[in-house]
Amino acid sequence: MNRARIASAFKGLLTPKNAFYALAIFVFGSLLGVGLFTFGYARGASYLTGDPAACVNCHVMRDQWNGWLASSHGKVATCSDCHSPHNFVGKYANKATNGFFHGLAMTTGNHPDNIRIKPYNLRVTEQACLYCHADITQSVRSSRAHANTQSCVSCHRDVGHL
Repeated sequence: MNRARIASAFKGLLTPKNAFYALAIFVFGSLLGVGLFTFGYARGASYLTGDPAACVNCHVMRDQWNGWLASSHGKVATCSDCHSPHNFVGKYANKATNGFFHGLAMTTGNHPDNIRIKPYNLRVTEQACLYCHADITQSVRSSRAHANTQSCVSCHRDVGHL
């Protein structure tokens, strides 16, 4: 092949539209590559399991882990039992959302030293209490002292984590 034939073959490829597509593919591919690397480096697949040890992949969770091991729930419930919805879609949507924001916080260092549960996750935990302890909570919730607005964890804060 001579140079003229090669040049004519590539003549239509270098348009502004194609340059934009190439840049978009490069940016998307780079973000995907960094995301996959981070997922692998942070052992992200372990969070898809029910293994509580995954929660201590991150050093800031060590106190929660130790508290859970010593608690009454340490022998009967896993992290997902209390911190994820009890349906398939809700559980994995919650894990994906929390995983993204936890990963972002750890990567940027933008997290408090004293971990506190966020309002959405507190509602998930509250629903888990009511789900697992339905035989007790139904009668307790009917009393005036434990109205439906009363949170289980407001009184039983140290049950899951000492």
